[in-house]
Amino acid sequence: MDRKKILIVAATFYPMNSPRANRTTELAKEFSKQGHEVTVITPRDEALHPAFEQKHKLTIQHLGTKKFKPFSTNGNRFASMYGRIANRLLNLLFEYPDIELRRLVKSALQRESGYNLLVSIAVPHPVHWGVAAARTPKHPIAIVWAADCGDPYMLNRLDRFNKLFYFKYFENKFCRKADYLTVPTDDSKAGYYPEFHSKIRVIPQGFNFEDTPIYTEPLSNNVPTFGYAGTFIPGSRDPRELLNFLCKQPRPFKFIVYTADTALVEPFVKQSNNQIEIRQYIPRKDLIFELSKMDFVVNFTNGTALVTPSKLIDYAITQKPILAVDTGNLPVATVEAFLKADYSKQFIIKDVAKYHISNVVKAFMTLTKD
Repeated sequence: MDRKKILIVAATFYPMNSPRANRTTELAKEFSKQGHEVTVITPRDEALHPAFEQKHKLTIQHLGTKKFKPFSTNGNRFASMYGRIANRLLNLLFEYPDIELRRLVKSALQRESGYNLLVSIAVPHPVHWGVAAARTPKHPIAIVWAADCGDPYMLNRLDRFNKLFYFKYFENKFCRKADYLTVPTDDSKAGYYPEFHSKIRVIPQGFNFEDTPIYTEPLSNNVPTFGYAGTFIPGSRDPRELLNFLCKQPRPFKFIVYTADTALVEPFVKQSNNQIEIRQYIPRKDLIFELSKMDFVVNFTNGTALVTPSKLIDYAITQKPILAVDTGNLPVATVEAFLKADYSKQFIIKDVAKYHISNVVKAFMTLTKD
């Protein structure tokens, strides 16, 4: 096998629990497993990362310590409101606090060279901006740079506020300098300016299926039990229509929601006589195991094909039927059927094998051969 030198740059990594952290962690582990020399530049945790390096035979270098902090939203009502408004304005105007990643990444890459493949992970997109600032003809860092994008930036339509016009400069700069833009689905291409479409390659989110245990005993749920895990977005990934419908159902049920965005769900907990339950996030493997104990799982669609939740791959691993709910267009008949254990209209994830991390890494390696 042709051993390559791989550099991965990301703002989040193990032990953080997020789709982008999982993306970075699984890629790093599998690149190393397939025999490549792997270096990860990310915020280093001296308590955990040395053991991780030894176990997975890779190197983790410290990205640097962030100094920019968001305003606190704790305290009384006024302080909380002030913090939320300040954070929103600073983010809209300056991409604060993530804009600091541009400087940190640029600085970290100035001492790096000789790699075959550089993979930068967004979000946040200032990670890409930092690579673009550091990479020059005299200092290319790697033969090939793949900018991996979970969500689009300028053309992202999930946020209620569009990015301000001057951020287009940063997007255009990194897209021009990158050799490839890797996105999770074909539909994601529409989230980028047409002049860069020739650089886009589709490489989905990947996981090690064998390393994720699921519940295999017969189910013993007394009532229809189902779950959801993830964030909510009012108006586009919005649970309220389904929750309102469930609260009016005479049939008993149990809907367990793993989320940190509790505001949209909390009013329905009491209305449902606690049949709707909120739980805090747990580690991904534990979450998949818990979901595999349920009768089915729920996915709230984004209302756009530009973004595909990585949770769908997690759902596929659970081997449970998936109830797809479009915001503003609740499939009442399908929901009722699911509550009666009729899953004939379940959402099917096709070509599950392409999400296996070994195939995802092989797809990245093809970029070094084009």
